[in-house]
Amino acid sequence: MQNFGTSVAFLIGDEIEWEVVGKGIKRKILGFDSSLMLVNVHFEKGGIGALHEHYHSQITYVESGAFEVTIGDEIKNLKAGDSFYVSPHVLHGVVCLATGILIDVFSPIREDFMIK
Repeated sequence: MQNFGTSVAFLIGDEIEWEVVGKGIKRKILGFDSSLMLVNVHFEKGGIGALHEHYHSQITYVESGAFEVTIGDEIKNLKAGDSFYVSPHVLHGVVCLATGILIDVFSPIREDFMIK
């Protein structure tokens, strides 16, 4: 794994630019080291986080909006204040039902998010 170092101690959200990652989807990396990463992901209504899997553990908090979340064979509708956990290598994805933000925590760092 490439060493991406560590983010600075304080990150000011308004100073971090959004990166467009798909139709109606953008993200901000809010902090990281080699073992942990925090990411805000903004979805417009109808935005789709396509089904995918990765070797990282993931915990996601629904900050705002509403999402249909698929993890493995289970589908749930989640709203602000809810969260979900995804084990490594489990197929998962979301469909945004109402514009909102997901806060993702990954362990280890998502290297693919760092390479532009």
